[in-house]
Amino acid sequence: MTGEHGLLALVLHAHLPWVRHPEYETFLEETWLFEAITESYLPLLETFERLAADGVTCRAAVSLSPPLLAMLADPLLRTRYQRHLESRIELADRELHRTRGDARFHALAARHHAAFTAARRRILDRRDGDLIGAFARLADAGVLRLMTTAASHGLLPLLAPTPQAVTAQIAIGMAEFRRVFAREPVGFWLPECGYYPGLDRPLADAHVRFVCVETQAVALASAPPLYGVYAPIYCPSGVAAFARDAAASAQVWSATTGYPGDPAYRDFYRDIGFDLDYAYLRPYLPPTGERVATGLKYHRVTGAGDRKEPYDPERARATAAAHAAHYAQYCADELERLAAAFDRPPLLTLPFDAELFGHWWHEGPLWLELLCRELAARGRVRMMTPDEYLDAYPTNQVAEPNPGTWGAHGHHEVWLTEANDWIYRHLHHAADRMVALARRHPAAAGTTRRALDQAARELLLAQASDWPFMISRGTTVAYATKRVTDHVARFTRLADEIERGAVDLEWLRAVEAADALFPALDYRVYA
Repeated sequence: MTGEHGLLALVLHAHLPWVRHPEYETFLEETWLFEAITESYLPLLETFERLAADGVTCRAAVSLSPPLLAMLADPLLRTRYQRHLESRIELADRELHRTRGDARFHALAARHHAAFTAARRRILDRRDGDLIGAFARLADAGVLRLMTTAASHGLLPLLAPTPQAVTAQIAIGMAEFRRVFAREPVGFWLPECGYYPGLDRPLADAHVRFVCVETQAVALASAPPLYGVYAPIYCPSGVAAFARDAAASAQVWSATTGYPGDPAYRDFYRDIGFDLDYAYLRPYLPPTGERVATGLKYHRVTGAGDRKEPYDPERARATAAAHAAHYAQYCADELERLAAAFDRPPLLTLPFDAELFGHWWHEGPLWLELLCRELAARGRVRMMTPDEYLDAYPTNQVAEPNPGTWGAHGHHEVWLTEANDWIYRHLHHAADRMVALARRHPAAAGTTRRALDQAARELLLAQASDWPFMISRGTTVAYATKRVTDHVARFTRLADEIERGAVDLEWLRAVEAADALFPALDYRVYA
């Protein structure tokens, strides 16, 4: 070994469910995308661009889900995002006037105004809204390695009763990535890190090289892992499985035991949308009138109670710098301890939702940039993506990973509870019916072909893991329930009409326009 103690693999997963409602002038849930662009995707892109411009050695793998890519490319949503920014800039303008008598809050209002204005400038002037192209350029520059995931982010273990449903999720996810980026993905993000024995076979058939799994998937594999979770194992089919390091990951994502809960950081939940006079806010609230977060937040975490102190950006930056230095030292110490017993550099695998950085944890992109600079300056821990690790260390132990997810207790209970278990009988029945239709129509053309393709889209959208998650967590339950039932109902109507040989072409056109993703989808993947 050289002076390095070991390796660190950072894997970021960017995903949002398909939310696009052209039938409404505005739609509240579309702001999920707008907030993620402003608070996470743009800051992360600029973080990696600054590191590259400064010659800082930094490597990360980034998974971009097909629904997210479809929304980032959609002209309607891009137009609506620009309108969203204009609305926030107008609100920030008003806040500059309202807070002019309080220096602390006035400075914070100015920061928000500058952030929204900069986002508009970056979207309209610098990149013309092409965030996908920005990710591709960073990949071309060797800073990022791009991955894909399942077509609609379906939790594959819970779709397994119909094997073709799993195959389709994988194959369509891979195909969408190739269509968008004109290259192969370096790896595949398992939705919710969900694995079950035998899943590696359809992954291998789709030419997937590696996946990330939860800690116990490798720690409790069919054979004791020689390197613990600090090296990948090969599944029986040859797909590599990299296990999340639970302790090192929790330090970053946990709001109770990790960095994001520090009192100096900006509070996610405190927002002027819930604090200020209703009449003042009404022009910036949804048409339905309920109070929602506006993105303008003036307070820091402070503590567990309701009392919150004003946010201090300089204090937060100093805290992020201290946490970046602490984490760099933590990783170096942990890897040095492990290296004494290893005959190869130990690897810390750190997979996170990309939206943690910036959206949930406002200072996350800053912390990440400072961490990369710390690691590069110290030279004791080298960042390496999973595919690069396999290039450097192609010989690895073979074992069957243990089943599970990265949800609570490592099981499926977040996505399969008394609140949402009703979903799966409908998904399984629809998947079986889709298989039967695909086999009954091996070479459909014209309207029948379009209806079969659209039936597959509706099935995929109903299978998204986001809906049962929202229901079990008690957030936007009505919307998530409606999404599942609407997609299943559309699928059922299409299947009925295909079987009768009488497809309502006008209605089909309307459904195709509403759920316009996976343009290259071929229903025969289910056959």
